[in-house]
Amino acid sequence: MTPTPWGEVPGLGADAFTVNPLLGADALEPLIAAAEEAGAGVFALVRTSNPGAADVQDLRAPDDPLHERLARLVDELGDRLLGEAGLSGMGAVVGATEPARIGRLRELMPRAIFLVPGVGAQGGRPELLGAAFAAGPASALVPVSRGIAAAEDPAAAAEDLRARVWAVASE
Repeated sequence: MTPTPWGEVPGLGADAFTVNPLLGADALEPLIAAAEEAGAGVFALVRTSNPGAADVQDLRAPDDPLHERLARLVDELGDRLLGEAGLSGMGAVVGATEPARIGRLRELMPRAIFLVPGVGAQGGRPELLGAAFAAGPASALVPVSRGIAAAEDPAAAAEDLRARVWAVASE
């Protein structure tokens, strides 16, 4: 139950949630503590898939792009949510639309699970996501909604995407 000014309400029952790390580690602390207590995961925005992401996330901060500083923060905070398999519940949103950046981000966050949006309607291609899975087949999640929902045969589109992602993840 979640306390509110109007009384307690049932929780969402979410296994993970997304946070914006631009407020800094101190603002993330209570969210990470809540995830730790609930056995949930946290995905921090690091390098998103939208075209405008470069406006802020690629700015120098001061020597490296901001997205690399955010990746280092995710890695530093990841110890708290480290799982038995060596992956952390402190994950990162890393867009599929900039596949050239994924390898460097994997270097900076070797234990993070990557949430990799942008495949399908935004132009990301599963075949270019190999670096996201460098920590193993469970180290990345590739959500696709419009690419499946808008397909003539959504079930076939989902199966095709599953097979393409799994082929890359299993290499």
